[in-house]
Amino acid sequence: MTMQQEKWFERQFQFGNTQQIFPAILERLSGTSIRLTDKLIGVSEHVLMLSEGNTWSIKENIGHLIDLEPLWQGRIEDILSGQAELRLTDLNNTQTHLANHNATSIDELLGSFKKCRLETIQMLQALQPENLLQSALHPRLKIPMNMQDHLLFVADHDDHHLARISQLLH
Repeated sequence: MTMQQEKWFERQFQFGNTQQIFPAILERLSGTSIRLTDKLIGVSEHVLMLSEGNTWSIKENIGHLIDLEPLWQGRIEDILSGQAELRLTDLNNTQTHLANHNATSIDELLGSFKKCRLETIQMLQALQPENLLQSALHPRLKIPMNMQDHLLFVADHDDHHLARISQLLH
C-alpha cells in the first residue's frame, strides 16, 4: 500500500525557526540535484513521461523545480533587501504546464536544475548569520517567514517532488 502525500497547497507550515540549522538546510538544498540524478539512473524514457490522471510526469516534476528556482532566488533577495512581503508566484503553475518539459531530454533537465540550484547555493553561501532571521510576509500563507523558514520551505518543496517522483517510479 502506498502512503498518500498531502497536496502542496493543502500543507500547513509553522514558521519562526530560530535554531542554528542553516548548515543542515544548505546540505539538503545542495543534495537535491544528486538525489534526483541517483533516482533516475537507467529509467526509461517511457517511464520518465508517464503521468497518473491529471498529474505531472517525472520530467514535468523536474521541470517544475527548474521553473521555480528563480522564484526562490527572488525571495532570498526580497528578504535581504527588507521587502515587507515576498514576491508573488503563479499559483496555477502556468509556466510548468506550458513548458512541455516532456520534450526535453532527462540529461538536459537534470543539468539545468543542477546549474540553477548551484546559483542558489552560491547566493546562500554569501549570507551572514544576521541574514538568517530577517523576514518578510509569505503572500499566500499570510505569515512572516524568516530566511531559514524560506529555505526549509524550499527544501520541503524539493522533498515533496522527490517523493512524487518516487511514487511514479513504483
